Amino acid sequence: MGVVFAKTARGHDEIVRKSGELTPRQRRVLIFVDGRRTVEELRGMLLSDDLQHTLGHLEEAGYIELAAIAGAGGTTRPAPATLPPVGAFAELPATADPERLQKARNFMLNTLNAFVGALGATSLIERIDQADGHAGLRALYDEWYHAIVMSRDGRREAEALRPRLLAVI
Repeated sequence: MGVVFAKTARGHDEIVRKSGELTPRQRRVLIFVDGRRTVEELRGMLLSDDLQHTLGHLEEAGYIELAAIAGAGGTTRPAPATLPPVGAFAELPATADPERLQKARNFMLNTLNAFVGALGATSLIERIDQADGHAGLRALYDEWYHAIVMSRDGRREAEALRPRLLAVI
């Protein structure tokens, strides 16, 4: 199963007008988003380690939107209207949940140790360990994701890891 993005009116306008708000990499990804290709197909074409982050930025900025969910055998179905944006954090409970916070912290630390190694991410590991609450961990999310996708094995697993962390962070 894969996710398919399509350009919004703003995305089409950006292709024509070149406002300069996007980096060359973001613009290139936007050009390849066509409403038919899945994220995995885009990843194969663009050879981008930070594709998920770029797609999240384009979605949050209103250049693309979730268009469909591709299933096995090439079947597609329209995307549910209730799906959160690619980089959306889960809603926090009204009262602090220390168990959920520790689960998010442990997930970030364990995945960094497994895919990057303690020596490769020492500074980030220390900052995650000392982060103040969910806000502190959320501030480190982009750096965590980038470290994961920059590792060889993490690059393959990033798509599966991202939603698991977003559910608890």
